[in-house]
Amino acid sequence: MTASIPPLSRRTRSVSAEVAAHLEGLIISGELRAGDRLPSERELAAKMNISRSSLRQAMFELESKKLIERRQGRGSTVTDIPRAAAELAGGLGEAEIELGHASELRDLVEPRIAHLAALRAVESNLLSLENVLTRSHETLSAEESVRLDIEFHALLAHAAQNPLLVTLCTMTAEWTRRTRTLSHRTRVGRRISLHGHHLIYDAVARQDGEAAAAAMEQHLREVRELSLRTGRR
Repeated sequence: MTASIPPLSRRTRSVSAEVAAHLEGLIISGELRAGDRLPSERELAAKMNISRSSLRQAMFELESKKLIERRQGRGSTVTDIPRAAAELAGGLGEAEIELGHASELRDLVEPRIAHLAALRAVESNLLSLENVLTRSHETLSAEESVRLDIEFHALLAHAAQNPLLVTLCTMTAEWTRRTRTLSHRTRVGRRISLHGHHLIYDAVARQDGEAAAAAMEQHLREVRELSLRTGRR
């Protein structure tokens, strides 16, 4: 069955980058799942009202990020995580993971992800991150705010262009969901978390790896403190 693609919200950046960001966002959010077959290039270009050359550039970028697989005569399908990453996820998932250990792992991994994202992010990555920030605000429900929080960090990991880091980010997101929920429970908490995301994004957009890592470290400290305060109430 061919996947349904929601309409593209056009902005002022290059068309291929907008298309790549749109499709990447659908994959990261889970609207497009591993194994989903995308419409043909002709159909997809017509549906999105873009040229086939712009679509091809976007598809080439998604393929280079290993988000889709393109085969002659079979079209394009959304890929699963790489085999090595899957094995890593399975091996760790069998162990009993404590929240404190997962938080330590975030402290070790996510500043590095932010640093690499600042060095490696392409225009479509920035567009995807911008889109999440635009949809995020302190008046959201805690559940929706957490969902967008996880999406922001996942997109940042994809911008780092390392599939194993993407897997680590995905696993720690699941292990720390309760902590995240606590930090997003209040309006103030949601505001602080979103402010941290904006600081991280600004550093990534400037291609300042050290500033991006520092902003991530500060963000994780603030989230941990929020969670502790909220959990004691």
